[in-house]
Amino acid sequence: MLSEHRDKHAARRFLRRLIDSAGQKPLRMTTDKHPAYTKAIRWIVGRKVLHRHNQYLNNRMEQNHRGIKQRYYPMLGFKQFESASRFCTAFDELRNYLRVQSSGSEHVPAEVRRKIFTNKWSTLMTELSA
Repeated sequence: MLSEHRDKHAARRFLRRLIDSAGQKPLRMTTDKHPAYTKAIRWIVGRKVLHRHNQYLNNRMEQNHRGIKQRYYPMLGFKQFESASRFCTAFDELRNYLRVQSSGSEHVPAEVRRKIFTNKWSTLMTELSA
């Protein structure tokens, strides 16, 4: 979730949205060491939840936005929140469009993924050039 400020209000909003989408309160949560999360977790989820903030336990979530980080580090960050929002929205849409979806637990070989990606990419480029 992209927010303009990283404070307790943004953390509370994030946790409310997370719990609303999950439908229940979690038993444990893993975050980075930002102090706003600790206070927000106690306020929204309660004191019974196990709050872990170890950098290695949160590796799957950190890898999720690695692609965005690789794009904006060379640009030295974003100067305005609106440009960050525009970039993240476009990046997510393009990433989801080009991602190969497997059905169930079926493995899609790399050769097939490359062909699907190439077809989607050429379709996208012809639509953008028109």
